[in-house]
Amino acid sequence: MPGFDALLAGVHLPFHPDLAIPELHRVSIPQPNVTPIADIAAAASASVRASFAGSVTAGMTVAVGAGSRGLTGRVEMLAGAVAGLRALGALPFVVPAMGSHGGATADGQRKVLSDYGITEESIGAEIRSTMETVVVATTPDGMPLYLDLNAAEADRIFPVNRIKPHTCFTGPIESGLCKMAVVGFGKQPGAAQIHSCGPDAMRDRLLAGIAALRGTGRLLGGLATIESGAGEVVRVESLHGAELGAESERQLTHFAKTLVAPLPFDNIDVLIVEQVGKDISGVGMDPNVTGRYWIHGLAGDTRISNIVVLGLTEASHGNALGIGLADFITTDVARQIDWPTTYVNCFTAGPAGVRRGRMPMVLPTERDAIMAALSMCGKGILEPKRVVRITSTLHMTNMWISDALLAELV
Repeated sequence: MPGFDALLAGVHLPFHPDLAIPELHRVSIPQPNVTPIADIAAAASASVRASFAGSVTAGMTVAVGAGSRGLTGRVEMLAGAVAGLRALGALPFVVPAMGSHGGATADGQRKVLSDYGITEESIGAEIRSTMETVVVATTPDGMPLYLDLNAAEADRIFPVNRIKPHTCFTGPIESGLCKMAVVGFGKQPGAAQIHSCGPDAMRDRLLAGIAALRGTGRLLGGLATIESGAGEVVRVESLHGAELGAESERQLTHFAKTLVAPLPFDNIDVLIVEQVGKDISGVGMDPNVTGRYWIHGLAGDTRISNIVVLGLTEASHGNALGIGLADFITTDVARQIDWPTTYVNCFTAGPAGVRRGRMPMVLPTERDAIMAALSMCGKGILEPKRVVRITSTLHMTNMWISDALLAELV
């Protein structure tokens, strides 16, 4: 099949001669008043030592879960957790707890960690990567609970993760320690069975899964971070096994939600996103920011007419799950997509992966993609367009907006 450049060669793009990309103005996004943690590794180690001094016995093997998201201070968090556990007499090692990411291969998951700077040298512990799982429990309704084989051979498991809103469902527990324990440690089969249903069932299966895991006695606890909108770690907190999925994690989830602000406009004609990727959000760009979920059971977006994506992060390794949330991309973005890797993640995501894995319209250049979005946003050629440009949906402190939106920030 010819490449995108060949397919688009000679294609006439019928943009009206009076259509223009509006001038954009850089503005700051108001941020909650929170204090960042200066030394993340020290805070992590201290929290683990204080919380688990009576729970860890000498020689206890602990499988520490490492994820695949763009967490701030992820290396420091893992190194601190490992140091804290070792100081208590435990024998910690790290496993990739990321479901089907990394192409659902052991080497792929190890490479994802390496690209994030998570190596045996940087965290001070062995990394054991496998996609093999065993069933360690069953929920009351018959759902098997899968666990990474290496983690299952340890005395305890210990997820380390950021708590934040999820991209597919809403509930008292969303993305965090509970999800990593049930989904991330469950590898591809564990992730697939949670994601294979609608948002309500996904939430319920997650809560049932963590209850079953707690019942096995394998869950030592976990270490959570919460980040501000500016990408600073503002909270580091250890939770015991009984607290995962319970009131303590629910309170942290609520707090995390207050720090993720959606775009501050009721209606946007064109949203330009410079970078999407798996290190930014599980679906490339966070629906909690854009408001565009496109999943059965959650409200559809009507605030944004068109979304343009200009780049896919290198850390995504071609995994473009969520690219279907965009309406227009460039040929450069299209060339970066690894469709087999993307489809593995789409299949694991279940219903959420169908529409989010579709190919948007592909245009030769960034200018062409933006012009196409402007021409098809439902506004007249000379009518002022409500345009927003952001770097990504991960850490939003600034954005660029057109004249038509300036008055709304006053």
